[in-house]
Amino acid sequence: MSLFSQLEFRYAVHQLADMPPDRGAEVAFAGRSNAGKSTAINTIANRRRLAFVSKTPGRTQAINFFDMGNQSALVDLPGYGYAAVPRHEQERWDNLIGNYIANRNSLILLVIIVDIRRGLGPLDLQMLEWLSPTQKPVHILLTKSDKINRQESTAMLAQTEAQLAQLPGVATAQIFSATKKVGVRLAQATIARHLNAPLIPVNP
Repeated sequence: MSLFSQLEFRYAVHQLADMPPDRGAEVAFAGRSNAGKSTAINTIANRRRLAFVSKTPGRTQAINFFDMGNQSALVDLPGYGYAAVPRHEQERWDNLIGNYIANRNSLILLVIIVDIRRGLGPLDLQMLEWLSPTQKPVHILLTKSDKINRQESTAMLAQTEAQLAQLPGVATAQIFSATKKVGVRLAQATIARHLNAPLIPVNP
């Protein structure tokens, strides 16, 4: 049985008052709209439609909780930075996401999805700033690495690691491609390590 085999949708939270009990261990995924967050989650979990993939940025409008068993959960946070979303909705998302990241005791790892062609942007750095006081670890997935060559991918990884080294707390980064299945095992192993769970590969 793999780490992700028991994943099952549990809650969709639109406001702080509806948060499930703050217990157990949660690994949360965040990222700019259209950075490939839902695709990365589905690929890591070896599921086709665990997280809804849409060509329309800003589709995920709630914090979605997926039960992993053993009092663990995978959490899909709303994508951020999509300009077409009304301002009041952006503010609601910011409040919801910011409060979750800064105050959720059961959050043990934040995975931030970053399009490797863009690198860390102001909104990604804002996420890191929200997390900083908690001293909780963060792992950056530089997605869509199949869109650029290996030399460019390696350079962007080095640039990202250099940026992270200037920030407080524990932060790591890796190259990732859902299309080419690059970095999937490493991402799975990173999540398993933070959950103190044995990793039985879900991919051949």
